[in-house]
Amino acid sequence: MAFRLVMAIADAVRRQQQKRAGKEDELPDAERAAAEASEEVKKFLPDDIATALLKDADWPQLAQQLMALKGAGVDLETMLPRVGEITVTVRDQVAANAEKVKREGTEEWAKALRETMPAGPVREAILSSPTWPEIARTMATMNERGVDVRAILSAAHEEGVGVDQAVAKVLAAGKVPTTSRDAKLSYGPLTVGLDIPKDLDLGDRERALRQLSIAPSENQRFARMVREAMPGAEREADLLVSARQWPLVAARMADMESKGQPVAEHLASLSKDSSWREGPQSQMGRRLVQAANDALRKPVGGLAGPGPKVSTAAARSSSPSVGPTKAAGKGAAPTTPGVAAHREAGPASKSGKTR
Repeated sequence: MAFRLVMAIADAVRRQQQKRAGKEDELPDAERAAAEASEEVKKFLPDDIATALLKDADWPQLAQQLMALKGAGVDLETMLPRVGEITVTVRDQVAANAEKVKREGTEEWAKALRETMPAGPVREAILSSPTWPEIARTMATMNERGVDVRAILSAAHEEGVGVDQAVAKVLAAGKVPTTSRDAKLSYGPLTVGLDIPKDLDLGDRERALRQLSIAPSENQRFARMVREAMPGAEREADLLVSARQWPLVAARMADMESKGQPVAEHLASLSKDSSWREGPQSQMGRRLVQAANDALRKPVGGLAGPGPKVSTAAARSSSPSVGPTKAAGKGAAPTTPGVAAHREAGPASKSGKTR
C-alpha cells in the first residue's frame, strides 16, 4: 500500500509535467511492463516486499507506472531503494502498532499535504490528479494501521521532486519558472507567513485553490464562515468570496485553523468595522479582501490599532525561493523551484511547524 502511494504520487507528477509540455505519454503495455519491472523490483527492493508486490492484484498497473517513469527519464536504480526504505518503515510500524485510530476524510489529508509539503509542482500534481481520492483513501487506511503518514509524505516529496526534475530534463523544460504576475502583485500583507507558489494563478480559481491546498469542501466552509460573520451583508460577503484574491484569504484561514486560532472570532470584526463600505462600489471586492486579511491578522478586538505592517524582507525582494521546510527521507529535500514562501520576522510558532 505504501509502495502504491509513492508510485501514485510519482506518476501524478510525471503526468503533470508531460501534460504541461503537451507530450503526455500513454502507459506501456501491461504484460511487457510487468516482465521488465519485476526484474527491477527484485533487484532493488527487500525480498518480502518484492514478493508481496509481485503477487498483488495491482502489480500490472504498478509495473506500468514504473516503466512509464523509467521511459520519462527517472533513474529507477536510484529511486527504488529509497522507496524500499519507506515501505520497510511502514511494515515495521504496522507490526509494532496494534491500536486503531479514527479514519479521517479527504479534506483532512489535503490539510496534511499543506502542512507537510511546500507549495509547488509536487503538491499541485497530487491534488489535481484524477487519482487524488484514491490517494487520500490510502493515506487514511495507513493512518488507521498506525503508520506515520506525514513522515511518509515528507519522504515521498523528495521522490516527487526528483521525478519532476527528471521528466522536465527529458522534455527540455527544466528551466526555473519565473515568478507569475499574481505572485508578484500578491506579495506583502496578503501573503506574509503563507506558503505561496511562484507560479500562482489567481485567474484560474480551481487551480489556485489546488496550489494553496484548499479542498473544495474546505473552500465552501470558509465561504460559509464569511457569510455568517457578515449578517445582513450577504451581497457584500459574496463579493468577497468571488474576488480574484479570495484564495489567499482562504489560505490565511486554513493556516490559522492549522495553528488552532479562532478564525470565526477574527472574522466577526468585519461586521463591527464597516470602513470597507467607504469608496467606489467598483472597488468593493478589493476593499473587502483587505479588510478580511486585516481582521484575520489582527488580535481579536484589536480594531483600533494600525493596520498590519508590510514585512521589511518583503519590501526588499519580490520573489524569494525556499525549499521544503522539513527533512525528507535520508536528508533535507532539495530546493524546489516554483515555491515562494512569504515570511515575516517574528517569534517562532509554538507548534514547531514551519509554514
